[in-house]
Amino acid sequence: MLGYKRTDRVGDQIRLEIADILTRRMKDPRVGFVTITSVDLSADLRQAWVYVTVLQEGEQGNEAMATLVRATGFIRGELGRRLKLRYVPELTFQRDNSVDQVRRVMSLIDTLHPQAPKENTTSEAGKENHYVNSDDVADASGGDDKQRDPWGQGK
Repeated sequence: MLGYKRTDRVGDQIRLEIADILTRRMKDPRVGFVTITSVDLSADLRQAWVYVTVLQEGEQGNEAMATLVRATGFIRGELGRRLKLRYVPELTFQRDNSVDQVRRVMSLIDTLHPQAPKENTTSEAGKENHYVNSDDVADASGGDDKQRDPWGQGK
């Protein structure tokens, strides 16, 4: 296990436990749709940075983050009951903006390439473009999907 450090293992376990605490133990509706994306730990396991993706935007998203910050003591107490660690790490919640960055990059790609060609075409240099359209796949499947039996049981 050379490539998998203890901080990574403990961080993954903390991520799972916090997600479980938020779904089962926290009754505050202001938290809303929150996803724990990752947890980074210091080498001595005393500081934890919890990266959170909030589905709400604007004021509701800010309120969800503020609620998480106010519930830090409760979450840390629950972690202490669930994990067998000498010290329960101090939790710092940070908003993870990677989803917003992915959306921005995808919109930029869509503006550059608004529509992919529907069929395999040959360009001037003789190279084939291998774009597959989902309509072409459905047409090539042989018609109605209800009549196909993927397991070959013939029902």
